Amino acid sequence: MAWWLIVVAGLFEVGWAIGLKYTEGFTRLWPTLGTVGSMVASVVLLGLAMKQLPVGTAYAVWTGIGAVGTAVLGIVLFGESAAAGRLVCLALISAGIVGLKFVTPH
Repeated sequence: MAWWLIVVAGLFEVGWAIGLKYTEGFTRLWPTLGTVGSMVASVVLLGLAMKQLPVGTAYAVWTGIGAVGTAVLGIVLFGESAAAGRLVCLALISAGIVGLKFVTPH
């Protein structure tokens, strides 16, 4: 269950990171409310997952999902660079996330 919580927490992290772009400096009400809601959900779920997962693993996976997801959506939604080197680095982060899942005893 903790792994599902951390994955969902990571997805909410992607949501608030992307949401920040749409708030336009917190000047737009609905994007701001959605972003703040995603922030709260992300941190709450991270905290719940940390009841069972080691703090270092949980935090690394949470930030990794957030980083990879945000970068991928930046490419898709905002036309950011999809250069080979960037994609390789994102793949390395993803490999680290998967690796932590396999070496963590929970």
